[in-house]
Amino acid sequence: MKNKILAAGALLALSYSTQSLANDTQGEYVSDWWHQSVNVVGSYHTRFGPKLNNDVYLEYEAFAHKDWFDFYGYLDVPKFFGAGNGNDTGIWEKHGSPMFMEIEPRFSIDKLTGTDLSIGPVKEWYFANNYIYDMGSNNTNRQNTWYMGLGTDIDTHLPMSLSLNVYAKYQWENYGAANENSWDGYRFKVKYFVPLTQLWGGNLSYIGFTNFDWGSDLGDDSARDVNGNKSRSNNSIASSHILSLNYTHWHYSLVGRYFHNGGQWAEGAEMNFGSGNFNVHSTGWGYYAVIGYNF
Repeated sequence: MKNKILAAGALLALSYSTQSLANDTQGEYVSDWWHQSVNVVGSYHTRFGPKLNNDVYLEYEAFAHKDWFDFYGYLDVPKFFGAGNGNDTGIWEKHGSPMFMEIEPRFSIDKLTGTDLSIGPVKEWYFANNYIYDMGSNNTNRQNTWYMGLGTDIDTHLPMSLSLNVYAKYQWENYGAANENSWDGYRFKVKYFVPLTQLWGGNLSYIGFTNFDWGSDLGDDSARDVNGNKSRSNNSIASSHILSLNYTHWHYSLVGRYFHNGGQWAEGAEMNFGSGNFNVHSTGWGYYAVIGYNF
């Protein structure tokens, strides 16, 4: 990871030396409503699987809000730069995943029906979706998950945006787990954006989003660990906290993400996948550094 931090620092220094950030106010985007960027992301100790994972990868990211359509999504190319720890596999490896994708399209019920459904601080209602797809080479390293439900935008009377979404989950492929091809649990998602201040000629913001997953049967239905304890969990939390410095084209972010039973793996379970016993570390912090270009 030390090498990754040095590499991320070198990329950051290079971008500062090749761009006059304070003067990065010129140029146009491809679209006036479909906002997109390409990013280089370094991750450290992410906990979506049973083992800690480090990676440096390429990402396409987009968000939009137009009329009745609200969207956020990203597409990652894992281990695109060939950097990662021993648990990390990606596009260039035989059994690695060539793509990981998550999209969150929402469709305004108010605008589609021509009805004002606002209630108190709830400004608008949406049919909300959260779809996740990991294009692994076979069933044991592929995920295909669809969360669907209701979403809202909340009027906070503050210079910040807030949305709340609640979903039911349908699980197709899930790396060979016991809950495949079934309705299995629920997710509550809270997202917020807080503009902080101008800094170094750019705009500094705090962005947060948290997924609370509960009501799954995966922990009850999965095989036990080597000591007879649960290897999986019926619930999990992933809570991301982002400081983002944005210019017209360049942006830079530092992210801390807290995992509780990340990927619904039970913290402390002792597993053996054929190469010796190890303990699951699915609860704790993971970190990301992002350099991106908006176009």
